Amino acid sequence: MKAPGKEPTTAPSWARRPANLASAVTAELVGRIVRGDHPAGTSLPPEPALCEAFSVSRTVVREAVKVLQEKGMVQVRQGAGTQVTPQAMWNTLDEVVLGAVVAEDETLGVLDDLVVTRRLLESDMAHVAARTADQATVDALRALVDRMDELVEDPLAYREQDRLFHDTVMRTSGNRIARGVVRALESQVGNTARYMGRTDRDLCAASNQGHRRIYERIAARDPAGAAEAMSTHITEAWLVRRSDAGEPGRLER
Repeated sequence: MKAPGKEPTTAPSWARRPANLASAVTAELVGRIVRGDHPAGTSLPPEPALCEAFSVSRTVVREAVKVLQEKGMVQVRQGAGTQVTPQAMWNTLDEVVLGAVVAEDETLGVLDDLVVTRRLLESDMAHVAARTADQATVDALRALVDRMDELVEDPLAYREQDRLFHDTVMRTSGNRIARGVVRALESQVGNTARYMGRTDRDLCAASNQGHRRIYERIAARDPAGAAEAMSTHITEAWLVRRSDAGEPGRLER
């Protein structure tokens, strides 16, 4: 985190009137808070300064601050201005907040935490799926695994089938809350370079070996084996994608 700096002397490039100015101002302020331009415990610049910096009206600034409050990033206190809150209070499940945090995290620790969360939830759902999957679902999982073997030369097409495989397991578990959390997290970081890492033939082939083990354990009605296969697959696939950035100690259990 760096010390507070001076406000930009010129308005950002997006100030050419995007469709939703309040959203643009919000995203810019989220980025500045996450970068440490406005550390926890300090106040945001007053309304007039923000209006001038972003070339927007007071109404736009007030709406942006209101949204920042909803995200848990600031508190408006009478007589004390708009104060930035500690990171522990931020809603890191929010798309804008999570995106900014991931972009600024050189250690990839945030993505490690995301992978751990996904691993816990999907392992449990695989455990349930091995108990509840009917033959049609088992056949669908086998077909997906076989299809991914054919797509290892095409990472984009492979990735779509990969998502469908995981979603089939999650839907089979019947846990709508856990599935919703995983889908929300994936949608927010699934297309970022930091999360996707390298995607090549060898990676796809290795990844699908993990899918096949999950399918086999579900087909064998082996809940513990399916959970372990899912946990191993998610961990190993991420370790390959994350490369050498930081230390992946947060993944250890």
